[in-house]
Amino acid sequence: MTNIAKNTICLWFDNDAEDAVRFYAETFPDSSLGAVHRAPGDYPSGKEGDVLTVEFTVLGVACLGLNGGPAFKHNEAFSFQVATEDQAETDRYWNAIVGNGGQESACGWCKDKWGISWQITPIVLTEAFTSPDRAAAKRAFDAMMTMKKIDISEIEKAFRG
Repeated sequence: MTNIAKNTICLWFDNDAEDAVRFYAETFPDSSLGAVHRAPGDYPSGKEGDVLTVEFTVLGVACLGLNGGPAFKHNEAFSFQVATEDQAETDRYWNAIVGNGGQESACGWCKDKWGISWQITPIVLTEAFTSPDRAAAKRAFDAMMTMKKIDISEIEKAFRG
């Protein structure tokens, strides 16, 4: 019997879940493509034998990609938040997502070419805007509000005042 997780994030794709999952597995550590399941019969957005679901892990989180067709679109109400250690890691993930047909947004957010939103969030940023020094936190937060990709040195500079 298959070992099925009690709680899994299910992401709806038009028909390219497997392509998205391969990208995630190549881009992020502790990420992998698992089982690919084909439809046992025709369904509204596909035919028998088409890839229906793809099991995967992204940054250690169990997920399922469902090829459900164009009925539903992703939006910013759901995002993966990736905590990064330094500017090199921040740049690597941001550039991978945006450079593969994605798009920049604001405040460390970007969207991949499949419409999934990602928050590429340096740990320094989270520590800064949650600091008990509320004046320093506000300066860091205000600096973040002017950015697309987060610039750690600018966050640190704003935090220091």
